[in-house]
Amino acid sequence: MDIAILQDHGSFLFRWIHFLAGITWIGVLYYFNFMQAPFFAETDPDVKKACTQKLVPRALWWFRWGAMLTFITGWSIILIYIFPKGGSWTDSYMAKIMPGALMGTFMWFNVWFIIWPAQKLAIAAANGETPDPHLADKVRRAFLASRTNTLLSVGLLFFMAAARHLAISPASTLTWYAIVGGIVLVIEINALTAKKGVTTAPIEKTSGVIISGIVLAFIEYGILEALKSSA
Repeated sequence: MDIAILQDHGSFLFRWIHFLAGITWIGVLYYFNFMQAPFFAETDPDVKKACTQKLVPRALWWFRWGAMLTFITGWSIILIYIFPKGGSWTDSYMAKIMPGALMGTFMWFNVWFIIWPAQKLAIAAANGETPDPHLADKVRRAFLASRTNTLLSVGLLFFMAAARHLAISPASTLTWYAIVGGIVLVIEINALTAKKGVTTAPIEKTSGVIISGIVLAFIEYGILEALKSSA
């Protein structure tokens, strides 16, 4: 079989797996934030404990491995199939894909190095093990990381949809990367360092994180259009 045909089939399969894994990951993320978190806040301690022992570990398995597979396949597509075929950091397509890849990378980091470690401790405590002395702080940080992932997921999906439909001048891409990368970095720093209060108020509530995600997407769209117009 011709090598070009193999490459096309490989690219398709990686994208298909990327979509499946991403749907699984983001679907469980939304379940945690929009359904499980409000339920846990309202239910009695015994029900919450039983869910933490039996339901949460199952959901977290799909959550973290969905994140890992999405991360691996996404970067594989970029590094194996896009750049070797002439893709450039400054072309219009990559200018929309790369901010989404940056968001996805921060989200993957939050899952594996903040959310999952804290949840392992919470599950262990629910199963009768001696609680970590800093468990409350770690669970709080995991909550903010999960809220941040929900916020970023709206923009990530915006960039996936925009990649083939919205344009940007190659001359504006470095400015675009700097602005959007700065915004995403500030959001991630907030997730890693913020204390409860004003800095996290917009994403504390379910409605707030949804609205914040949509506002962020519109801001990114406005910046994209402004740079296109100024080119």
